[in-house]
Amino acid sequence: MVIVIPAHNEEDLLPRCLAALGAAIESVLAILDPVPPTVSVVIVLDRCTDGTESIAAGFPGVHLVRSDTGAVGAARRAGVRGILKSAGDFTGRTWIASTDADSAVPVNWLTSQLAFARNDVHLVLGTVEPDDCLDGEIRDRWAMEQRLVEGHPHVHGANLGVRADRYLAAGEFPGIDSDEDIALVAALRGLRVCEIRTARIPVRTSGRLVGRTPGGFAGYLRVQAARLRVLGETEVEAIDAAGTLPGANRLA
Repeated sequence: MVIVIPAHNEEDLLPRCLAALGAAIESVLAILDPVPPTVSVVIVLDRCTDGTESIAAGFPGVHLVRSDTGAVGAARRAGVRGILKSAGDFTGRTWIASTDADSAVPVNWLTSQLAFARNDVHLVLGTVEPDDCLDGEIRDRWAMEQRLVEGHPHVHGANLGVRADRYLAAGEFPGIDSDEDIALVAALRGLRVCEIRTARIPVRTSGRLVGRTPGGFAGYLRVQAARLRVLGETEVEAIDAAGTLPGANRLA
């Protein structure tokens, strides 16, 4: 099993991510299995200029990969390739799990994915929920527009698992700066893979309005803020252009 985590200046949230991931890995290793899975964690340091690298290096057994592309799709792809280096490594017995450095997976995140994989599922799509830094009114709007049920329609790179041979056949994560998860899933569906969309393994992610990609979950939340007139359209446009929130972050 390969767990890939792209990180760009996430020194504040990475400790939460790694603590949650550690608990999920312990659950996998606690399973009484004659051949316990090998778990490899890859953190992709994408143009980091803060303390992210030192925090990542302190996680037991982590593999560090450096990237200067500034594109989350390229970072995820490089992370997978940091462990699975040749085509022969992408077998049907290897599972790739993807999350984000600003997110915290549940303790059953890996055990559930492996259980699905043992039942010939090729693709697992989970749900995400924002953490407490999201304003209550925007959170309510977000909840109203979600279908957090089995068979949900959502695709999140922060909560995705795929069998390695199917991942390679689909062309891997594309090296783009947003929606790389959606593009990969579209390619996988073109291969008619067996997929499951589950709400049983929700990942808690940052509710910030300014993320590390041009769009992503933060971009979606900004749209919600604009609809509620918490942020005006010109403010949202300024955020999208500059990547920073003008003035004080009133919703943090």
